[in-house]
Amino acid sequence: MMHEHDSEEPVELSEKPWISLGTTYDVEAWIDSYNRDLRRVVVNPRLTGYGICFSLGHGGDIYLHTDAEGNVVLDVTEEADWVTPLLTAATGVAAPAGRIWTLPGDRLTQLVLGLDPLIARTRLVLAHDFRMKKGWQ
Repeated sequence: MMHEHDSEEPVELSEKPWISLGTTYDVEAWIDSYNRDLRRVVVNPRLTGYGICFSLGHGGDIYLHTDAEGNVVLDVTEEADWVTPLLTAATGVAAPAGRIWTLPGDRLTQLVLGLDPLIARTRLVLAHDFRMKKGWQ
């Protein structure tokens, strides 16, 4: 999929293979790079639903978005339900009743470190429905 950004040059939103991150420094560098990539492709920052999708090697996807307050919002697909115990262990946050998780922003590094060995691919997303009005727990 192609998307136009401010400089009118098209930006490719393709899947990228995951490169394992071993340390908190690696994760923080990845977060910084991800933020730069996202800023490059998001034309209207007032829109919601942009973020990243982690495709897990054993099935399922986790969509990640950060809200205006810096919280992390996750949408864990049904196929990725198997990762719930790891999400709880990595972040210290109890599983919600539905698919939408909200985490304090300071848990992002632990989240990515915990998911690191399970991620196969990532892709930026520009219009994911996080159902924040209905399903946010």
